[in-house]
Amino acid sequence: MWKLLSFFCTLVPLIGGTLQISIAPEFRGKALSLDSIKYQQAETFSVSRLSYLLSDFSILNHEGKWLSLENQYAYLDEAKRRRQFILSNIPEGSYQGIRFSVGIPKATNHGDPAKYAADHPLNPNFNQLHWDWNTGYIFMALEGRYRSSANELEGYVYHLANDNNLSRVQLATNFQVKNSTRLRLTLDLKKLLSHPRALSFENDGSSTHSHPGDPIASALVANFQSAFSVLAVEYAVSNLPQKPVTPIDLPGAFTPFPFKMSGRFPIPPLPRDNPLIKERAELGAKLFFDPILSADRSISCASCHEQSAALSDHSRFSLGVENRTGTRNSMPLFNLAWKSSFFWDGRARSLREQVLSPIQDHNEMASDLKEITKRLSENAEYRDAFARAFSSAKITSENIALALENHLLTLTSYDSKFDRAMSGKATLSKEEQRGMELFFTEYEPRSKQLGADCFHCHGGANFSDHQFHNNGLEPTSDSGRFDFTKNKRDKNLFSTPSLRNIALTAPYMHDGRFQTLEEAIAHYSGPAHRSETLDPNLAKHPKAGLQLIKEDQAALISFLKTLSDPKFASEIEKN
Repeated sequence: MWKLLSFFCTLVPLIGGTLQISIAPEFRGKALSLDSIKYQQAETFSVSRLSYLLSDFSILNHEGKWLSLENQYAYLDEAKRRRQFILSNIPEGSYQGIRFSVGIPKATNHGDPAKYAADHPLNPNFNQLHWDWNTGYIFMALEGRYRSSANELEGYVYHLANDNNLSRVQLATNFQVKNSTRLRLTLDLKKLLSHPRALSFENDGSSTHSHPGDPIASALVANFQSAFSVLAVEYAVSNLPQKPVTPIDLPGAFTPFPFKMSGRFPIPPLPRDNPLIKERAELGAKLFFDPILSADRSISCASCHEQSAALSDHSRFSLGVENRTGTRNSMPLFNLAWKSSFFWDGRARSLREQVLSPIQDHNEMASDLKEITKRLSENAEYRDAFARAFSSAKITSENIALALENHLLTLTSYDSKFDRAMSGKATLSKEEQRGMELFFTEYEPRSKQLGADCFHCHGGANFSDHQFHNNGLEPTSDSGRFDFTKNKRDKNLFSTPSLRNIALTAPYMHDGRFQTLEEAIAHYSGPAHRSETLDPNLAKHPKAGLQLIKEDQAALISFLKTLSDPKFASEIEKN
């Protein structure tokens, strides 16, 4: 099943009154600080992630009747500073209580996660709380580090899920809904982890994935009611109307580009100010393959992003003009429509920002943008192409970036053996099936789950959470995202690449240190380099690593090879 999307849309106004709700996480009355090993429970611990979904909102009027607010959901994430949301279509009047659920109802939990708009709270690409193909959403993800009795820094991962753990919270408070009202709530992690059931990471377990009968999940559910409370009610809250997005320099006549993707993929957040049109995408493709963009006209964008390498580079470090080399491996360029930051360190917030960087980088194309616009302006074919793609017909660095962005957004990959197997059009071998089971099974000896734990960072349709993680590599002088943000929490964090086409994109890791999939899998099976920023999903593993047997490592590799798209693999077969 495929779906075609159109992104020429208008805003739909809200009807009725609104209720803005903000939820500030805290610990003993003080605002939560992420990645700070200072909170005292049974152990001293930190929080690196707090993400959760809310649903089933109802408000209680003064006649004692609950008014249900249908089909409204909220996604909150402390690392992204998502602390508030708006409930709409509420009759104005006086109310004396509110209730909601942590999690989502069964029918929604097991419905189609690919149907939601790009910014909908339940879009998996947006919330990163729907990681595999067989189960529903994670209701809450609480992750971090703790100091053990041996004074060693370990990881904990509490993931609350499954229909039986849908948790109802009811709060009494008097408020009125008029033009705009805000309820300020708190979520106290001290109470979540201790009242009425106290939890110890070391003694009770450092991870839970909410299997039936799991005592940690049961304790979290029991603690929710006391963990949430009302801080204040505020009125006359200003909800500034959204400004309509106007496409940039759109030509008078254009042909919408048919963005085709699998029906299993979540809807991507394509830029509304640069809608996909054939005229602009074709111009972007022409620029992508033309060495005119490099200082000495020797290389193009495609030189470092080859079709046979799934739009990456088989070299550890790509060669720029005059054979100059960089310090990082070229990332593949497919399915970029689902990403919100670019480069291994995420320093570019959009593709139009990203594409201009390698053109100007001394070790890559080493060009001057003024010189590039001059060259293109002297070329009759490009003058005609820019006139078709832009109303102004201007050849500027901004329009070069918009055209390249348009082209790159059209590069998709969704037709692998895995995809066909999920649609019933192919069958995985026993070894591939075993690898898939290992991939999507957590490592949690307490509940007798001994998988490879891959899906936490590489879950979802793109086999990537598009976030940044320290994956336990031996560090080098390249500190990853830290070099961009200067935030110590980001030291040695790098972007999670998609595992689609992974068999075609060697070498692996940000610096291409592993030449084969066997080396990459061996890294995750063995001991990780321990540091304060090591991802909790790896820090919870034994110090020696998972120590997967050779047969299981081989099965994982067999499964990963099923993620190759024939349109890339066929190029290898031709050579």
